[in-house]
Amino acid sequence: MSPEHSLPRRRFLRGEFFTSLQSKTVQQQGFQGIRPPWAVDNQQFIEDCTRCGACIQACETRILVKGEGDFPEVHFDRGAGECTFCQRCVTVCPQPIFRPLTEPAWFHRVEVSEACLTKKGIECRSCEDSCEMRAIRFKPTLGQVSQISLNLEDCNGCGACLKSCPTFAIKIIYPDLVEQCKKI
Repeated sequence: MSPEHSLPRRRFLRGEFFTSLQSKTVQQQGFQGIRPPWAVDNQQFIEDCTRCGACIQACETRILVKGEGDFPEVHFDRGAGECTFCQRCVTVCPQPIFRPLTEPAWFHRVEVSEACLTKKGIECRSCEDSCEMRAIRFKPTLGQVSQISLNLEDCNGCGACLKSCPTFAIKIIYPDLVEQCKKI
């Protein structure tokens, strides 16, 4: 079972199993809400978060919004469209819902679908220009447009590439969720 098939019941009943009915956010980020950077596992987050909204107000790029159940979620299509890892959401929160800042902020990464313009022979480097970590690069190919190359080990999951892609070809993947689904 792939993560695309793990559709929450409420979203299934709304008809979101049809790609055409999914919001742009769901198409890019999946059905799993993305918690603020350094958030603990989802179960503990839901148990301990008071939904006060302090982290949402503190977010310098305005990508944190009230999600389902009024819990804070990241929406990379809002505000500046990327996380700068300013740590304001962590420092303003009085609850024990964040991991140490010495750990990676997120474990999600990105993948590029066949909708990528370079895969169709059209020159585009929007995602490379927005990727501060240089996880996205383009390799010159003789007689063709340069082809995209992802280094997922360098990807920090900031989301900058999502908003910059004109065809929405970049999507969030959850390596831990993918591994769990392979075991089922």
